[in-house]
Amino acid sequence: MTTLPRSRPLTRADLASMPDDGHRYELIDGVLIVTPAPGFQHQNVLAELNDRLRAACPRELVVLFAPFAVALADDTELQPDLIVARRVDFTARELPVAPLLAVEVLSPSTRRVDLTLKRDRLEEAGCGAYWCVDPTALTLVAWELHDGRFVEVASVAGDDVFEASRPFPVTIRPSDLAGPC
Repeated sequence: MTTLPRSRPLTRADLASMPDDGHRYELIDGVLIVTPAPGFQHQNVLAELNDRLRAACPRELVVLFAPFAVALADDTELQPDLIVARRVDFTARELPVAPLLAVEVLSPSTRRVDLTLKRDRLEEAGCGAYWCVDPTALTLVAWELHDGRFVEVASVAGDDVFEASRPFPVTIRPSDLAGPC
């Protein structure tokens, strides 16, 4: 059993003591966020999106899916469902800078955190683009960082097409993310 301090915000050092129990442990401004393992639909959409991004990704960038630590501060470590970052920015254990793109596939247990806390924290850290995909409604909303603020650049559903330019050109159609299964 892990005992966490109660008299101060948590740090990444505290996070390192969390058990490997199938939950995702993240830290936002010293507050622990625990989410259960994602379901089939979430993972299927994530796999399809990962395949599309990897196929279009230039060699100097890397596409990775969770779990992988994005260390934004001593009191903030996120694990977006999918990230794109410069190959040279990774360490063996983490990404110590904001990614060029962070993607969250929304789940009932994570929707509010993904659309508010994570979005705000990634914006503050200077993440170049942030996408949220709803696997049930088959929608995608994309924001890009302009003058230090996220600006919505796309909101597509079903067979609509999103022609992304950041972090590299790629075409995403939400209905294609449901996959062949």
